[in-house]
Amino acid sequence: MSKNREFDVIIWGASGFTGRLVAEYMLQKYGANGTVKWAMGGRNTEKLEGIQKELGAEEIPVVIADSKKMDTLERMVQRTKVICTTVGPYAKYGSPLVEACVKFQTDYCDLTGEVQWMRKMIDQHHEAAQANGTRIVHTCGFDSIPSDMGVYFLQKKAKEITGKYCQQIKLRVKAMKGEMSGGTYASLSNVLAEAGKDKSIYKVLLNPYGLNPKGSQEGKDGEDLKSILFDEDVKSWIAPFIMATINTRVVRRSHALQNFPYGKDFQYEEAMMTGAGFSGRAKGTMLLMGTGIMMSAKPDSFLRNTMNRFLPKPGEGPSKEKRESGFYKMLLIGKLADGTLIQGSVTGDRDPGYGSTSKMLAESAVCLALDKHKTPKAAGMLTPSVAFGDLLLSRLEANAGLKFKIYEP
Repeated sequence: MSKNREFDVIIWGASGFTGRLVAEYMLQKYGANGTVKWAMGGRNTEKLEGIQKELGAEEIPVVIADSKKMDTLERMVQRTKVICTTVGPYAKYGSPLVEACVKFQTDYCDLTGEVQWMRKMIDQHHEAAQANGTRIVHTCGFDSIPSDMGVYFLQKKAKEITGKYCQQIKLRVKAMKGEMSGGTYASLSNVLAEAGKDKSIYKVLLNPYGLNPKGSQEGKDGEDLKSILFDEDVKSWIAPFIMATINTRVVRRSHALQNFPYGKDFQYEEAMMTGAGFSGRAKGTMLLMGTGIMMSAKPDSFLRNTMNRFLPKPGEGPSKEKRESGFYKMLLIGKLADGTLIQGSVTGDRDPGYGSTSKMLAESAVCLALDKHKTPKAAGMLTPSVAFGDLLLSRLEANAGLKFKIYEP
């Protein structure tokens, strides 16, 4: 149904901080009249025209809609093959757009890391999207493409090298430079606020398999790391990684959607490396304390309000210099049933929350729009690796500054 549409991609939220970065990348990479027909969407004409002028993108069309008015969203989604949205918190603003996309068979990608909202969208729309061939792909930014595509890459290489898949994989964040996204912090705050009002949300958040299809929410994985430990495989102290509660569930959903090719006993976990020796242990302790304070601060409390004054707000973000000087490096350690280790890495050339995320999201949208005949035939509420497979790996390495490497024995 979406073949003969006016646009390939509409960037919804292009006047926001991250949306503007996505538009800037699209203009630099694909131009105004290139292989991708794209437009910038939002509810404020004046703001969007301002972005046109800032980017020198007067040729890029502007599409106006309102996230609170379903009729405007429905008209918008019928004009394009793909909606690429940066408008969050998604639990507040995203549900009508997903509904409209499924109704009119418009493919969709976003940046959400809101597990409770993704669970809600899966329950409401997966069967309908699967039946009519619509692809809804959440978590197409730093959470959770490096993790999800990293596991996909390592397992692919393990099979090629040894003929078998890894039974266990752990991801270790070795180094990272960047600031927390204002949108990410707003989403995290909203998740905690929702959970404070509805205790059932905690069941979803704390379930290691909370994004798996119903009936497939069992396995050997337990709760995410909540302490500091010394990891012999990387010779470093490790501490909780705040994105693990999102990434691990996305990786497990990917596995379940593919009918458990690595075996139902497959295990996956994530943590941050803090270094060896006393200094590494001290750094891990400080990180643990900071994460604990952030997660325990109740909405509208003095602590939360104090944090709000210092942390970025939606629409705010670091300078171009800071974005371009950012980076990340993640190690992947896979273990086969006989104990053999297969190791690899995922690296990005910009700060994770903005510079790298905007490129990953844009390439996901282009992959949805242009590569449908080449991608896996899956439909429904998907993860990046299930939706895109090798095609996104190639796009990320060729265009988005990511590198996936294997360390062969």
